[in-house]
Amino acid sequence: MLTKIQYPHVILNVAMTADGKTDTLHRRGATISSIEDKQRVDHLRADVDAIMVGGHTLMSDDPRLTVKSGQLRQERLDRGLSANPIKVGVVTKAAIQPDSRFLTDGPAQVILFTTSQTEPTQVELLRQQGVLVYVLGEQQVDLALALQKLGEMGVQRLLVEGGGILIEFLLRLQLIDEINIYIAPLIFGGASAPTFVNGQGFSLDEALRLQLIAINKLGDAGVLLHYLPVYGSKI
Repeated sequence: MLTKIQYPHVILNVAMTADGKTDTLHRRGATISSIEDKQRVDHLRADVDAIMVGGHTLMSDDPRLTVKSGQLRQERLDRGLSANPIKVGVVTKAAIQPDSRFLTDGPAQVILFTTSQTEPTQVELLRQQGVLVYVLGEQQVDLALALQKLGEMGVQRLLVEGGGILIEFLLRLQLIDEINIYIAPLIFGGASAPTFVNGQGFSLDEALRLQLIAINKLGDAGVLLHYLPVYGSKI
């Protein structure tokens, strides 16, 4: 009897400007979310089993991926969970500094999915630091297998926070279950400024349709959109 693959329920959360940018053209991690939206994201982090980011976000931003609120961390502990969700990085070549915030801020379990382009000595060093490292591919990480492994580890709810290439691949594989988009009352402009879905892009025939579930206006004049992807439908 074949065993059904159990993927986590994947929630994509992104913040962008009114013109669809996730950073300025300088790509220095410009703040987009308001205080209210950051609090919402902290509650979202506290409610999932793991948080995933891609290689560019991991290497450029060195995110903490922790729950900021002490009360929310304590509530997780009271539920028999770790104080912070599992931190998951997906990176082609894991040249990560041992004192990076991603590795050291916590406490939290850290998992890295990488390729054979990461030096074996680096893989060993990361494992000695307590990181669970999985080499899943030669040129790019096998994301379907990565999510399958997370499911086997008991991850039921996975929050994805970027970046654009990881998001595009997950959408192509139809592995994202819901999308939260915070739209800030800002305009960055710039042809080279990033958007939250990068990569090759989709043709009109491939374009992903979304079902709008809710719209909420935040106190800073920002707007939160909640979508469900509708896979397999045509424009």
